[in-house]
Amino acid sequence: MRCSGAYLVDNGSALQLAGEMLVGPARALFMDEISTGLDSSTTFQIVNSLRQSIHILGGTAVISLLQPAPETYNLFDDIILLSDGQVVYQGPREEVLEFFESVGFRCPERKGVADFLQEVTSKKDQKQYWARPNEPYRFVAVKEFATAFKSSHTGRSITNELAVPFDKSKSHPAALTTTRYGVSGKELLKANIDREILLMKRNSFVYMFRTFQLMLMSIIAMTLFFRTKMKHGTVNDGGLYMGALFFGVLMIMFNGFSELALTVFKLPVFFKQRDLLFFPAWSYTIPSWILKVPITFIEVGGYVFLTYYVIGFDPNVGRFFKQYLLLLVVNQMAASLFRFIGGVSRNMIVANVFASFMLLVVMVLGGFILVRDKVKKWWIWGYWISPMMYAQNAISVNEMLGHSWDKILNSTASNETLGVQVLKSRGVFTEAKWYWIGFGAMVGFTILFNALFTVALTYLKPYGNSRPSVSEEELKEKHANIKGEVLDGNHLVSASSHRSTGVNPETDSAIMEDDSALTKRGMILPFVPLSLTFDNIKYSVDMPQEMKAQGVQEDRLELLKGVSGSFRPGVLTALMGVSGAGKTTLMDVLAGRKTGGYIEGDIRISGYPKKQDTFARVSGYCEQNDIHSPQVTVYESLLFSAWLRLPKDVDSNKRKIFIEEVMELVELKPLRNALVGLPGVNGLSTEQRKRLTIAVELVANPSIIFMDEPTSGLDARAAAIVMRTVRNTVDTGRTVVCTIHQPSIDIFEAFDELFLMKRGGEEIYAGPLGHHSSDLIKYFESLHGVSKIKDGYNPATWMLEVTTTSQEQILGVDFSDIYKKSELYQRNKALIKELSQPAPGSTDLHFPSKYAQSSITQCVACLWKQNLSYWRNPPYNTVRFFFTTIIALLLGTIFWDLGGKTYTSQDLMNAMGSMYSAVLFIGVMNCTSVQPVVAVERTVFYRERAAGMYSAFPYAFGQVVIELPYALAQDILYGVIVYSMIGFEWTAAKFFWYLFFGYFTLLYFTFYGMMAVGLTPNYHIAAIVSSAFYAIWNLFSGFIIPRPKVPIWWRWYCWICPVAWTLYGLVVSQFGDVMTPMDDGRAVKVFVEDYFDFKHSWLGWVAAVVVAFAVLFATLFGFAIMKLNFQKR
Repeated sequence: MRCSGAYLVDNGSALQLAGEMLVGPARALFMDEISTGLDSSTTFQIVNSLRQSIHILGGTAVISLLQPAPETYNLFDDIILLSDGQVVYQGPREEVLEFFESVGFRCPERKGVADFLQEVTSKKDQKQYWARPNEPYRFVAVKEFATAFKSSHTGRSITNELAVPFDKSKSHPAALTTTRYGVSGKELLKANIDREILLMKRNSFVYMFRTFQLMLMSIIAMTLFFRTKMKHGTVNDGGLYMGALFFGVLMIMFNGFSELALTVFKLPVFFKQRDLLFFPAWSYTIPSWILKVPITFIEVGGYVFLTYYVIGFDPNVGRFFKQYLLLLVVNQMAASLFRFIGGVSRNMIVANVFASFMLLVVMVLGGFILVRDKVKKWWIWGYWISPMMYAQNAISVNEMLGHSWDKILNSTASNETLGVQVLKSRGVFTEAKWYWIGFGAMVGFTILFNALFTVALTYLKPYGNSRPSVSEEELKEKHANIKGEVLDGNHLVSASSHRSTGVNPETDSAIMEDDSALTKRGMILPFVPLSLTFDNIKYSVDMPQEMKAQGVQEDRLELLKGVSGSFRPGVLTALMGVSGAGKTTLMDVLAGRKTGGYIEGDIRISGYPKKQDTFARVSGYCEQNDIHSPQVTVYESLLFSAWLRLPKDVDSNKRKIFIEEVMELVELKPLRNALVGLPGVNGLSTEQRKRLTIAVELVANPSIIFMDEPTSGLDARAAAIVMRTVRNTVDTGRTVVCTIHQPSIDIFEAFDELFLMKRGGEEIYAGPLGHHSSDLIKYFESLHGVSKIKDGYNPATWMLEVTTTSQEQILGVDFSDIYKKSELYQRNKALIKELSQPAPGSTDLHFPSKYAQSSITQCVACLWKQNLSYWRNPPYNTVRFFFTTIIALLLGTIFWDLGGKTYTSQDLMNAMGSMYSAVLFIGVMNCTSVQPVVAVERTVFYRERAAGMYSAFPYAFGQVVIELPYALAQDILYGVIVYSMIGFEWTAAKFFWYLFFGYFTLLYFTFYGMMAVGLTPNYHIAAIVSSAFYAIWNLFSGFIIPRPKVPIWWRWYCWICPVAWTLYGLVVSQFGDVMTPMDDGRAVKVFVEDYFDFKHSWLGWVAAVVVAFAVLFATLFGFAIMKLNFQKR
């Protein structure tokens, strides 16, 4: 391909990406939709600079753009036009119109060529360009265009050029690269090290928080295992020290958990750069490991230096440093394990499940929860490969062979030291060499996991992007286009079977029946047309600290400076201005969507002062980012909106007819059963989402609709469909205001009036556009020094170009002053004054209640939607049930048949261990997996609440109630498997209690996760905050240290720790009434009362408390949703 810019017809970060590509040595640039979210003048500047660099440096660029303005389009040398996977045209830009005229289609005068090219191959839009009046029109399929192109002279010349093989001897010797990467491995490593250091600086909050969390836990641990309470007298005392050591190892391991998220979030960028051969995987993984080592020293140091002497471990300084050294490598091992899991999973949900799973196996088989001799032979291999086993062994040997433990208790029974007896009772090896074996194992595991991480990143590919859904009709149309057939009613007629010779004009015209008949008829539900006026609106926010630091004196930053205007029924107004002019700000202020800042000025609705409560009932607001519940269908979204927003007197039959009318109006009929999906991931395409956003507002039957950039991110065809929707809406007599970024001539001239703002929040034109924008052009051309518009130039682009701040400086004028002195401004003021007087005989808007429906209906509706969402959310629920089953089978096989054994205290501890691991792991999994789900739904809730659909309570009610049946199923699944495999006593009461405590524990964990999301701005912070509590709950659960052994100053926490109550309930309901004697002669019941202080008579109270925790967290979640709003506008 010759040195040229080719253009394929088909947000600030685009610039960054373009820059990233240009600084390299690349001579061939492929750029995909780089203009999305930029206004037309910025796009023009980018393409212009690319064009210059290509022409000067002799490069090749292929750029696909969505909605290029004519002046941007004119910068290209060549055009490639694709439609339904076929090349319709490829060649010089100047010759493209000539080609289409040869096939019988002409581009009209005031039409952007790019828009014409996109529409001429589409079935809906083709007819208007037919240019042979003496022949009847028939649809020309893509296949025919492609065939015609191949036989045209441009097509033939390309074929000829490709027929000659390329002569390699003519190419420049530097054209082929000899090395895989741009620079040597050492340089690549250096560059990656620099970047990793930078990222760590920027991410310092995470590391500071992690260190802080460890310090906090170490303060809790050292005051809990306080040395004055920690004796060195009996084997039981040794057990407490073992608990403290186990907790230390566990904390250090869990501390690496945040590596998981850090790794997964950085992967998309890594994969992109790896595939573009920026660097090999090893040069990325080595810095991410080595540079974290100094942080480990600080984190582990904080823990060991604080706790070692306070807990009362062996005072020998050598053992102190050996413990520090061991925990260093444990931390490294854990971090590299989580990095590896993150690298293999490549997705947060999968990673979380895998990591929890690994932790469970490593922890249960680590030799503390279940002693070695009790591990079943089919699991013993797990014991030998569990890194935690090596860590636990090494740290225990280091402590127990120390001087504090070398006394011999009873020389007649055995002459082993107390330390050795403690180690034996816990099934730990007693030789001193085990410290170094454990240390070596940790280093080995660290190197192994890092190597595996590197291998994973070298060979794995990122997950593919899933594609938006296509309706069956579209699919049929595509196939028909490709094969050159015409869709005729329900069956296909081959286009070649009736070449239009005028013999069969009926089918010809029937096939192309236009669909504009729908738009003009009225809707079934009446509405009151309302006007909106605003006079001298000022909006300011508190001055940001950064600006104050630069010496700005004012306390407030003014974003809107006294803006006035009016919007009338049946008039479509465009709100325009360069990026940062305050378009969305003005819209948010008028719609009452701002959550902060100071608003001054007068806003009136049909002459009456605006009240937000009533205004929300008669207005709709289509946000720029289309936020919808992902797991419901298009029809259900509309039904939900209509159900909650139409007045009570509309019966369900009328409602359904109205929804059908709206779907017809917005052209959503073919997609009625399509799932909405997440933006950019799956489900609807951007343009279908936009139409859904508009429809969701329309079914509320509003009188005034605000739309924020309804066409951004769409190609010309999709934008035309959306604008047709908007136009249809206005023609029903509603008041519609749109902010708009990059309109083509067609879209721009679909508006009736324009409200133009300049940077800094002042208006510089407000008035009619006129035919072909004549009024607007006349106004600006009459100003002295403003350059005239060229023929065929887009008035929207021209208007933005001639009113920039730099133009103001060149001309020495202020456009807002000129506007305020103009006759147009006086006319607008008079109009505002006239519309600010209520019409005689009219009354102010009044509704008996704040919401259209009663609270009960709101609750039912929210529950209905949540039910559909949960039922269709396999990643969440399947993962939950699958994971529960796996954990149940795991624990069942590991603790096989230990439930009935109560001969020694260690047997009881083993049975309790199974309960403890299950509670902690399934609970934590529920808690982490519910958070992303609630976070997504919460953004939808913000939109729906602002739209006045329901209050906070019904939403919280729906979200909480829907969890009940799922948790019950999960609990029964788990309970039945584990109860039978571990072999607890089969009585109806005991089994019921086991399920009862399991159920409410799952619930309070789930609601705790929801509450954490409710109280924090996003789910990443929620995850960090909630994880801090898992550790504390784990420590006070009563398993690591029983309540009677807890120092008095911490005992209160045992009573408010939910996990402790669950264990209380589980242990006491299983063993609290067993009278069988144990090896020391005490009955099991007595041991449970003495050691744990668990009384069977308390069972009812314990049950009540566990239920209360679930209720408390659910209530707090509802309260947080009601009172806190993290959406800053």
